Amino acid sequence: MSAELERTTRHRIVTMLRKLGPLQAFDIARRLGISSIAVRRHLNNLERDRYVRYETVRKSAGRPAFLYSLTEHAEDLFPKKYADMTLELLDDVLATQGEIAVDALFERREERLAAKYAERLRQPAPESADDPAQLAALVEKLASMQDERGYMAEWRRADDETGARFLLTEHNCPIHAVAHRFQQACSSELSLFRKVLGARVEQLECKAKGGHRCVYEVRPGND
Repeated sequence: MSAELERTTRHRIVTMLRKLGPLQAFDIARRLGISSIAVRRHLNNLERDRYVRYETVRKSAGRPAFLYSLTEHAEDLFPKKYADMTLELLDDVLATQGEIAVDALFERREERLAAKYAERLRQPAPESADDPAQLAALVEKLASMQDERGYMAEWRRADDETGARFLLTEHNCPIHAVAHRFQQACSSELSLFRKVLGARVEQLECKAKGGHRCVYEVRPGND
């Protein structure tokens, strides 16, 4: 079976569970017109990826039934219009309360994220972000956290003649529509990185400004 067909079948299973609720494997197989063995293989893969779970239902006679349903993680598989709603709300704030109010919203978001990020990044607390080895550990953690949030982030060390240097690259921007309309999103992220890393951070490339990705240069020290 081709990889594309595998993905298509899993998508049909997920969609079916979304629309019909918990189902047994043989019910899914009957509706798809494929074998129960094939369905169970797909369900096992979906369970491994935390999109599907099952519960055992005891019957008065015969074997227990296994009902498969979607987990909360499966919500990410379905289209959302959060960006449209966010843009509408921000446009309303801008129209009724002005640019200062929009700035305040992004500042509050930045403060909230800074507190959350700092708690994870500083466990255990590094001796000093001026130490390249300590800073490397922080950049690695930050890249991992951004990757978890859908930014497809990665990092690498890229020392030059001036000393230690790290590049943090985000290949995806989950809030691209917002960042394209409101540049405060980009400046807020830059400020956030400076705060939580305690280092010199500059943005070298930005998707919202026409770049192919977002790239940040990180160096020891804090101007």
